[in-house]
Amino acid sequence: MILNVLLVLFALWVPMVWASNGPAAARVNGEEISQLRLERYFAEFLEDQGRAVGSIRNPTAYKQLRKAALDALIDRELLWQEALKRGVVISDAQVQSQVEQTRQAMGGAEVFSRRLQDAGFDEAAYTEYTRRELAARQVFTELTQVDAPDEKKVRAFYAEHRAEMARPEQVQARHILIKVAPGADASTVEAARLRLMKMHAQIVAGADFASVARSGSEDASASVGGELGYFARGHMLPEFEAAAFALSPGAVSEPVRTSAGWHLINLQNHLEAADVTEEQGLDMVRAYLARQQQVQARSQALAQLRANNRIERIDDE
Repeated sequence: MILNVLLVLFALWVPMVWASNGPAAARVNGEEISQLRLERYFAEFLEDQGRAVGSIRNPTAYKQLRKAALDALIDRELLWQEALKRGVVISDAQVQSQVEQTRQAMGGAEVFSRRLQDAGFDEAAYTEYTRRELAARQVFTELTQVDAPDEKKVRAFYAEHRAEMARPEQVQARHILIKVAPGADASTVEAARLRLMKMHAQIVAGADFASVARSGSEDASASVGGELGYFARGHMLPEFEAAAFALSPGAVSEPVRTSAGWHLINLQNHLEAADVTEEQGLDMVRAYLARQQQVQARSQALAQLRANNRIERIDDE
């Protein structure tokens, strides 16, 4: 969840409210996270899970989800404050490049301006918001660097799990997602599709798929250019999977509708089912153990920040 919170710069409906704006939901070293900011983020948090606020009937589940959303905003604020302590500097060129990518991905200056206004931004505020997000991203990367997995552990893990490593048919893909909330009306669904078609046109005209994904996708994978890695059948939504496996390497799909919204899919590679060689198996184990180490490092880094800073959770009281 923290990746989505920190790295999706496209989330215009979660404006950065720095000054006090009504009652506070929490304070991080005295800096307020307003109830308004939490309410706006909570809707987005639920959408990421394919849910809507009105669909949660269980009060305990609602409270737990709201707490998780506030946790994410607290972590966001902690990382920004840590970036300030470390003197992280994001250049104007970096910020303007990201803002321009977002502007183009949204269909140009007029649409961009309207979306900013609807979300409570002007361009100057959004530019500063982007600078903060890039700084938080940088410090999070610094805090979660890990060494390569120990080779003895790699070989021991491989020896234990070698029989399980026969490779099924797999594809490697990137995607761009424009989310559509469950139960959205036809006009909202079509508006989302048209936004995606504008991005499709940019890619057909020569724009880099990964760059468009970074600035325009509403999925957590936006921060890595929409990269999904390799996946076998049975691991994605049925419509998405069918479209991905039907593509040729290098091809970009037409818009694909799933329960999450509208997708563009860029197929990077297609691997037929095969036995795994020792070299391939060891590479797979290294990648797996590296991901495990990264997850642990992220958890530890955030736990340390929480322990070393003053956090008041007013919303939980």
